[in-house]
Formats: sequence, structure tokens, C-alpha cells
Amino acid sequence: MSVYAERIARVREQMSATGVDTLLLSVGADLPYLTGYEAMPLERVTMLVVPRDGEATLVVPRLEASRVVEQPDVFTVSAWDEIDDPLERIAGLVGRGAASIGIGERTWARFVLGLQDALPGARFRSSTEVTAPLRMRKDAAEIEHLQAAATAVDRIAAEMGERPFGGRTEADVHRELADRIIEHGHQRVNFAIVGSGPNGASPHHEASERVIGDGDVIVCDFGGTMDGYCSDITRVFVVGEPTAEVRDTYAVLHEAQERAFLAATTGTPCEAVDAAARTVIEAAGYGEHFIHRTGHGIGLEEHEEPYIVAGNDRPLVSGYVFSVEPGIYFPGRFGLRLEDIVVATEAGPRRLNEASRELAVVA
Repeated sequence: MSVYAERIARVREQMSATGVDTLLLSVGADLPYLTGYEAMPLERVTMLVVPRDGEATLVVPRLEASRVVEQPDVFTVSAWDEIDDPLERIAGLVGRGAASIGIGERTWARFVLGLQDALPGARFRSSTEVTAPLRMRKDAAEIEHLQAAATAVDRIAAEMGERPFGGRTEADVHRELADRIIEHGHQRVNFAIVGSGPNGASPHHEASERVIGDGDVIVCDFGGTMDGYCSDITRVFVVGEPTAEVRDTYAVLHEAQERAFLAATTGTPCEAVDAAARTVIEAAGYGEHFIHRTGHGIGLEEHEEPYIVAGNDRPLVSGYVFSVEPGIYFPGRFGLRLEDIVVATEAGPRRLNEASRELAVVA
């Protein structure tokens, strides 16, 4: 049985458990997870139709069909022409008897609305009820892919510690990070955040023409996709000798990340891992400056379930892979964030990133 056939079989078990009659998957990571094919986000619909019982069919525009690697034990291909109505074809495959349809959350609204009109008796619900519990738990091969991607960005973090930052623009450092992500084996750059000085207090700052100067703290958060799986790492650099405030605050952040990492044992609720980091930061008086969750799952997507956040009582299970990335941000002054990818195992949490977590002093 191929990996995709095995995944389809587990999807059908989950469909039975959740009462979903048919699964409809378009753009997004669920489709390549089950078929190995990633659909382009086009106005021409691509959709995998998975009935609880019966053969799965990948409905695809004919001009895209040559990009599909057929999986005969998983799905058949139904290519539609420009003069066809693909939604009518999909509705026909679903059939009038389907009362509960799980549809991908990233499916274009125009397609969802059209299918709702074509299947008025069906209840539409999120496909994540079926796919998320399966995708969250990575198998050994997936963890190997994630480890390879993490090792690549570790190398980049080490290389950047030897590079000058002073006198360069954020945009210039951003371009270098993007180039290195590709050079180190990724096929795609997902992001390369470079926030210097006051811009570092904005967690998702878009690199600008600001010139990095002496004493600036720089947050670099970067990652890409390598062989289908994502990397994500954040390290902090400072130009010249850091001030006592920066060193002391970073020490708090470092301790918070370590506490959260150690808390990430199987059976521990996601919210408890978040609390482990937050407690350290709050005790130091910086609670109001930690403005986001502690982490997110990672795999085929850079952000996916499980989310390491207050209110998520889902217990960690062996095979869950997620970021641990507390941050402390002072608007108008500087920001700090430290991020590693971690996998929960029965033997305890394991970091996939091993690049130095010390504050990096650069020229």
C-alpha cells in the first residue's frame, strides 16, 4: 500500500467517525497530503472527491492534468475542458445522497457557493474535522523531511552570525536570507522577516529600506519549503555590544523558551506549554509585551495545527511537530523572539533546530 493509499484509508476511518459522507479538497495542503499533487490557486477549479465508500476522483482542468502524477490505488483523474461545467461534474460525483460534506477551508468561495446551489440538501462543514487529526501526527518519514529542512536553516543562522549587518538595509538582508534558503536546498521561500531597531517590535514586519545601525537589535525569522515540508526559525542579532537591558531581556526570553520546550511532553495540553513560557515572561514584568501565542504546528504548511496557545486543551501526542517561539516586544524601541521547531516524542521533547540560541553579536 502506498503512503497515499494508507492516508486515504485513514481519512475514510475518520470520515466514518465524524459522520462525513464526502470530502471535497481543493487548494491547500490537504490535497497534496492525500495525492502528492499541489493545485495551483486558479479560477479553474481542481478538486479531489473522496466518498466514504467508493473510488476517489481528482477533478482537474485538462491543461493542468499533465502535472498530476497518477496514483491508481488512490484516485482516478477526471479532466474537464474549458466548455465544461466542473462544479456540475463534482456534484455528480458527490451524488444527491450525501448529507454531510467536508470541504477544504481554503476552497475559493465561488466554488463553495456553486456547490451549495448544486447540492441543496447537503450540510457543508470544514474538512479539518477529518484531516487535521491525521496531519498533526507526523510519521517517521515526515519528521525526517522536517529535520532536513530545519538543519538547512540552522546552517543559514550560523552563516548570518558571521555576516555584517551594520550599514545594510533590511531589504538587503532579506534578499540574502531568501537567496540562502534556496541555496541550502529549499525549493520555495515562504518568508524572510528582518525587523531592525523599532521595526523588530512588529512580529511580521515587512523588510524596508531602513538602514541598520550600531546598537540595533535585529529579529530574523525565516523559512521555506524543502521537498514539501517547511522550515521556520527565528534568531536575534545585535550590531555591536548589546546594552544591559537587551542582554537581560534576552536572558528572560531564553529562559521562557527553554521552559516551554521542557514542558512539551506527550500528554501535556498545548495551553500548558504556552503557559510555561508566559509565566517566565510575566514574572519578569514583561507580560504585556508578549503579544502572540507560543507556537504553531508545522508540516506541509508553515502554520497548521496544533496551536500552542491558551485555551487549546488538546494534549500533545508523539509525532506532533510545532514551533516554540516566545517573544518580547517594546513598541518604538526593539523586539526579541527565539524560535525552534520541536517534535513531541515518548522519550521527551526533541528540538529539530540546533543553531546557537545565544544573542548573536555582529558587525
